[in-house]
Parts: sequence; structure tokens; C-alpha cells
Amino acid sequence: MKKLLFSTFILCFSASATENNVSDLLIQIATTRGHLCYSDLGARGDGKTDDMEAIVATHQIANQYGLPVKADEGYVYYIGGRNLTAFIRTDTDFGESVFLIDDTSVDNRDSYVFLVESLLQPFKPNGITQLSKGQRRVDLTLPYPCLVTVTNTNMKHYIRYGRNQNDGSPQTDIFILNENGSVDLDTPIVWDFDQITDIVVQPMDQEILTLTGGRFTTLANREEPVYDYFKRGFGVRRSNVIVDGLEHYVAGEGEHGAPYSGFIHVSDCANVTIKNTILTGHKIYETIGAARLPVSMGSYDISLSRALNVSFFNCRQSNDITDNTYWGIMGSNYCKNLVLDNCVFSRFDAHRGVTNATIQNSTLGHMGINAIGNGTFLVEKTTVRSRRFVHLRSDYGSTWQGELVIRDSVFVPSFSSSGNVVLINGFNSGQHNFGYTCYMPERILFENFHIDDSNHPTAYTGPAIFADFNPKMTDDTCIENYPYVKTEKVMLKNVTTASGKPLRISDNPFMFRNVTIDSES
Repeated sequence: MKKLLFSTFILCFSASATENNVSDLLIQIATTRGHLCYSDLGARGDGKTDDMEAIVATHQIANQYGLPVKADEGYVYYIGGRNLTAFIRTDTDFGESVFLIDDTSVDNRDSYVFLVESLLQPFKPNGITQLSKGQRRVDLTLPYPCLVTVTNTNMKHYIRYGRNQNDGSPQTDIFILNENGSVDLDTPIVWDFDQITDIVVQPMDQEILTLTGGRFTTLANREEPVYDYFKRGFGVRRSNVIVDGLEHYVAGEGEHGAPYSGFIHVSDCANVTIKNTILTGHKIYETIGAARLPVSMGSYDISLSRALNVSFFNCRQSNDITDNTYWGIMGSNYCKNLVLDNCVFSRFDAHRGVTNATIQNSTLGHMGINAIGNGTFLVEKTTVRSRRFVHLRSDYGSTWQGELVIRDSVFVPSFSSSGNVVLINGFNSGQHNFGYTCYMPERILFENFHIDDSNHPTAYTGPAIFADFNPKMTDDTCIENYPYVKTEKVMLKNVTTASGKPLRISDNPFMFRNVTIDSES
């Protein structure tokens, strides 16, 4: 059939293909067949010829005619470094085909290879100048549910502390608004906006778009190690998307390289499910941070930003999750309702805040659970192999306004040179303005929780619930210019240790003297 097509028609195999240069008979045949193939638009699939123009053209025609795309069985598609992006608006089955993405010489590191996008256009409504935390309704009538992003550039949040210090980011929130203007209860407004400098309403696609299969290998860049992130993967900018069975590997990492922002980068959308997927941690490279001191650069295979209701089911990492020469696989900002279920990753991470998160039936490696945010953080039937079970990120104030619930889980600590083991780690001196009040979890529950500390050093004194969050807070003379709100209550139900050593509150008992501990055997 393919030979017949190419012997019969003269087509323009380029990224600029349109209805004017694609044969009507080709569209008729593809419609009868039920999909377009990359070879229909000239892809060779020999692993050497750059097939990106044909891939781009295939999706362009598929989008125009509403046709699914299916990769050619047995093909190896080579994708070079030209500044080309394939825009996906229809179901795509990559099958068992192989895609080699060559990043050794790239025209534009900000250019995605594939971008899943919506045809629905955003708009800016008039008359909304303020919002309140927990507000239940906004004065808007919509044709269908929409994603609303609000910004106040005159208020700074997440004023970062430490070696990657910065001046903060504009106050931002994102939520779902239903047709009648009511705020979806699962995506509440979490900040008071005394002023709104920008508001964008993005209609949500109601039909599910599915990406299936694909064996992708990135031939890693060899750039200088500076914070110039490579995208060069999948951008997802459309709500209601399923990614199923994708595999991504990394080859050719050398002595230096620039970091990656995520092979799968989900942003400004909602209801995205990634399942049965294999991803890969990136090698760690060092650079000089904002404080002019050496820092390890974050490099990700998963990146989430302003994304709601994103779930990972039955996903795993291709390399060793306890190998600390690879950076933690995930990073996120401004998200709500993140779920890991039956996943094996080196870490979960929320930088600039997550509202509600769930980790269940999973195993996390050397970077463990890192988060700040609010709402309920639920960890259930999960094993963490790290220096701490939960790290409340100190660069953003170690803040979690809400509850931490941990059930039926296991902590296998990797002992530091000090021999200390803590369940909840963080730091807040009370002297840095992060742009918001910082909280420890109001209530913490550990239920049916086991600490496998059998491989402990000789000087080990037993695990502590809390790290020493502020070593200077040893008596009443310590004054916090920016008070850190402490935990009110910790509930311990059937908490056990392999060493037999009892659980302590902290190496700094004064700081946590007012915490109520309810303990049950």
C-alpha cells in the first residue's frame, strides 16, 4: 500500500504540508484505514535519516482531518536537532517503534519534540479584580468547565533561601471553574488575592486524547553545566490526556551536560494520567548557584507546572532509584491533587507548593518525599529508602499547612555520617521572609509504620520524629522575625523499629516542647 501511494502521488514531504499539497486519495485511503502513518508523509525509519519533517507533517495533516496517527511497525525514527515541533491533537499510537532523539547538536533547547495541545482558545475575562482563599464561586458563566489561572505580580511568594536563592515568584493560583462559576471543591483557591494583575481562562477539552506506546531514547546533550534547561520531549498543554505504555531512556551522558526540564512536561491543564510508563533519571552535574557556591543541578524526566489532577499509575524508573549519581526523577510547581500509585521512582517532589498529594503502593528511592504546600498529604502502603521519610523543603520554608497522614508504610533509612535518622526533616530559622507564613503540618499521623533501622551504626540513638529545624531555638531567648507555626499534635499507632530503639521527638526537644504526642502500641 505504501509503495502504491508513493508511486501514484507526488507529495510535499515537509513540515509545511497542507490540504493544498496532500492528495485527496491519500486522505481517503488513510480514512478508510483508520489512521495516518509517518511513512505516508515520507518517514524512512532507518535510524539514520532525520524523519522529523515527516513526523511534523503527519500530525499536521492528522490534526486537520481528525485522523489518529500510528507509527510504522519496526521503524526506527531518527530525530535530529532542528527547531521543529510536532503538534498533537489526535490519538497517537507509537506502538513498539523506536525514536532516537539526538540532543548532541540542537538549534533550540526550548523546543519540544511533541506538543499535545488544545484547539480551545484561552481568554481573559473582565471584572474579576480580587479573590479570597476558599472562595466558592466566581462571577463567571461558562459554556463548559475551564481552568483559571490568576496572578498578582505585586505580591511575591516562594522567595527562595539557600544556594539557589532568588527574589521569589508572582503570587499564582490555578483552579477549575464549573459552568455556573462554582469553584471545583477538589481544586480550591488557596491564596487571598487583594489584587489580580492577570487572569486567564482556559476551556477544558471534554474528550480524552490518548498517547500509546513508543520506545524513546534521548542521546544526551554535551553542553556546559549551566541552568539552561533542555525540553526536547513531550509537552502536554491539554486537559484530559492519557499517556499509556511510553518508555524513555537516556544514553550518552558524559562528564558534563546541561539539565533537562522533563521528558514529559505537563503544564496549564488538568486530568492527565500517565500509566504503565518507564522513565529514566538523569546524571547529576554541578554548577555555581545564585549564592556563588557549587550546587547540584536538578534534571528531570517528569515535570509538572500549574497542573491539576495528575496521576501516575504503574510507572517505574529504568535506573537504580537508590543510586545518588542520578537526580530525582520528578519536579513540580503550583500543582493540585498529585497521585503516585504503584510507582517506583527515586523521589516525589513539590517545589513551589502542591495542594493535596497521595502516594500509595509505591517505592521511593534516595531522594525520598520532598514537598511543601497545603491540604492533606497521604502516604499509604509505601516504602521509602532515603535519609528521611519526608523532607519539608527548607529552601521554601519547610511549610505544610494541613495534615500529614502515613499508614501501612515502611522507612528504610540510609544512614548519614552522623547516624541520625529522622522521619520529618526540614529547616526554618525564622529569619527569612519566604513571602508567606510558614507552617509545620498541624496534625501528623503514623499508623502501622515500621522503621527498618537494622543496619544502624554503633552510635545510633534511635529515630526522631522531627529533625532539628532550628538549632538556635534552644530556649526562650530565640526570637523568630518570621514565626514558624509548629505542629500541634502527632499520633503514633503501632509504630515499630527493627533496632528496638524507641522513637524520640527530636534532637531539639525544646523546639517541640508544646507538641502533643498520642502514642498507641
